[in-house]
This record gives sequence, structure tokens and C-alpha cells, in this order.
Amino acid sequence: MVDGFVDIHCHLLPGIDDGSVDLETSLEMARMAVDEGTSIILVTPHQLGNFSHNRGNDIRERTAALQRALNEHRIPLQILPGGDVRIEDGMIELLVSGDALSLGDLRKHVLLELPHELYFPIEGVLSALKQQGMTGILSHPERNRGLLREPDLLPQLVDIGCLMQVTAGSLMGTFGTNSQQLAEWMLSEGLVHFIATDAHGIKKRRPLMHRAFERVCKLAGESMANTICIQNPGLVAQGQQVPAGRLLRPRRGWRSLFSKRRVA
Repeated sequence: MVDGFVDIHCHLLPGIDDGSVDLETSLEMARMAVDEGTSIILVTPHQLGNFSHNRGNDIRERTAALQRALNEHRIPLQILPGGDVRIEDGMIELLVSGDALSLGDLRKHVLLELPHELYFPIEGVLSALKQQGMTGILSHPERNRGLLREPDLLPQLVDIGCLMQVTAGSLMGTFGTNSQQLAEWMLSEGLVHFIATDAHGIKKRRPLMHRAFERVCKLAGESMANTICIQNPGLVAQGQQVPAGRLLRPRRGWRSLFSKRRVA
């Protein structure tokens, strides 16, 4: 059984993407995460898109090296390799070969990244992943401008088996009112399977989980907070199946309040 938060989306590896810039930053981020109550982090550097140079074996080696550094500094944090994988042509083949990484390198769950400025249909990608025995997790849908304009697409995706990861900071208003409202609406509709930090550093976008956990407790109850901050991400870290579909019966009021807003 997992003890503590499990963060399935964190740019903790040093010097590989737009996240941690060096080892000292990674160690400080790790200390912050442990202080917050996090016990496991799946490190997820960007892959494909502008980061096509990040290859699977390099991420595996860097993850092992960072784990050794954490152990040497007596920071009680387990890290596992993964990727924040941009959806593009050839992605499935790279995942099958292991050059693009599934979460935990376990070939069960894939963190999928859309371009921030638009949404395009991903049903075909989800189906192709399923044929390979893998499940797609859409990263930070509440921050995608296309989905902010068309939030009704989200229940449709969840109903066909897509899992959803909302950023902890979105629930705290870090990414603006519109993303916060969409995150809260998704939570009320049972469309959130994971809360993760998507942390990039020690000054901004930090690896902070506890306030988001408390916010979920307030909005949806402690049981739901445990499910999406500990239990479900723990299943991912162990390579076990996460129940798909909606997690809660929708509450009246949330949907209509959010659906009246659209982002231009």
C-alpha cells in the first residue's frame, strides 16, 4: 500500500527539458515534495515535439543517477522513469519500442500532452494505445485552450476510457480563473482521476501537493482526495489498472455555471 502522495507528472530530472536546471534544484524540489508528504514521483521530462532528442535510455539512466543522488543526500523519495509525451505521428511505435516512455516504464499508462493552444481529436490515439495494452492519461486538460472553449468534450473522452490528470496549481488559481473553474467543474463531474504537480522548479510551479489535496477534500470529500492524490497514482506507479470512467455522480449547478463561460 502506498504511503503518501504519488506525483505522476513532475519535471524533476535536471538539465533535460524546461524543468529543473541542475542537480541542486532537483534535490531542493525533492525536499519540498517530501515535506509536502510525497513519497513517490514519476519523473516525466518532455518527449517528442520540441523535445524529440529526449530518448528512453537517456531518461532511464538519468533517473537512476538522480535516485542515487537522493539516496546519498538521505532524501526519502522514490522516483520512477516516465515521459510527458507529446501526441504526434509515430508516437505509438516509439512507445512500443521503449524510446518514448510510459509512466514508470511499465507499459501500462502513458501521459499524453496536447499543444496548449488547441485541441484535436485523440480517440484514435486512445484506441491505438489500448491495442498495445496501454491506457492514455491526458495531462492538464484544464489548461488546454481548446478544451476550455469546449469542455463538453471531456466527459466524452472519459466515457471511452481516457484518464484525466489535473494540475495541483490549477485548483489553487495558479493558472488563472478559467483553468481553476474548469478543474473544479471536472472534479464535480467525476472527471478527474489524478492530481499531479507538473512541477518545474523551486520558485514557480513547485512540487506542492498538500494544498491541492485539502482543496479536493473541501470540494469533493476526503475519500475522493485520497483516490486521486494517493490511490490512483499509486496504482500507476505499481503498473496496475486504474478504474476508468467517472468517479462521482455529477452535482447540480456546477455544469451550468461553468458551461455558460467560454474562453475566446
